[in-house]
Amino acid sequence: MIVPGLILGIALLIAGGTALVHGASQVASRLGISPMVVGLTVVAFGTSTPELVVNVLGVLRGETALAFGNVVGSNIANIALVLGASALVRPVALQSCVVQREVPLLLLASVALTVMALDVPSLGLEGIISGTESVLLLGLFGVFLTLSARSVLRSRDEEPLFAGVENSPLSVYATPGRFGWLYVAGGIVLLYVGGDVTVRFAVELATSLGLSIAIIGLLVVAVGTSMPELVTSVIAALRDESDLALGNVVGSNIFNALFVLPVSSLAGAIPVPRHGVADLLFSLALAAVLVPVFFLGEARLGRVIGSALLITYVLWALLRLA
Repeated sequence: MIVPGLILGIALLIAGGTALVHGASQVASRLGISPMVVGLTVVAFGTSTPELVVNVLGVLRGETALAFGNVVGSNIANIALVLGASALVRPVALQSCVVQREVPLLLLASVALTVMALDVPSLGLEGIISGTESVLLLGLFGVFLTLSARSVLRSRDEEPLFAGVENSPLSVYATPGRFGWLYVAGGIVLLYVGGDVTVRFAVELATSLGLSIAIIGLLVVAVGTSMPELVTSVIAALRDESDLALGNVVGSNIFNALFVLPVSSLAGAIPVPRHGVADLLFSLALAAVLVPVFFLGEARLGRVIGSALLITYVLWALLRLA
């Protein structure tokens, strides 16, 4: 019953996140907020709510390694698995100025998180994400939101990203409705129940297999909670809206690094598990790969690099299980 229970928990998380996004988008539409804003804010937040719920509940229950592994594993899966799969469907080209500004911010966020997780006894630094470091990361998140808002205001008229939002896979959430708050309430309930079930069965799975809870967070829970990003990005790629596919991944990773993990650590300090720094460095390397891919040459992620990302993810997963 352990594996079915874990699958049930992740399914409830995804259902809760979907309901929350649907309801919040309906409420926003009834308040007169444009579909563009809904698509680029509410949906981007909603696809990361499963990670947030699992992390906070995990930390409150003392399973800090699960919280760490979930965030780092999600960021690795988003680039290597989600973006790689999207590139196989259709090459991902970068046209949006907003997303172009977010790629370096992702690299900065990855560097900041890695530096804070380093264990350097000679300098009096421990391998732990503390409350003070969390406040600094949240401050960087505030800077990211400010820069993104300015980019939206300056570029909205000529942005190809905005031109496709009305017909994007995100726009389905932006239809007016009378029961938005019920969806929001139901989504919150499903997220809590799903998070509770996921944490409980993740711990049981790690115990039964003799694996660390960090590995389960990296390879099982992280992939499960990344399913909304995978579905959204692949659908966007199928509709030839590659900026939305890339923006979804980049925005989700920034949100995970600068909001989900810091908020989780405010509930309790998160020690860096064994091999945690190596996982962070791998996540940083994947983020660094995006810079030359999208800022040099044709500024597109083709099927060859997409295949390489998928193969790299599989090799990394096998290495972590060894």
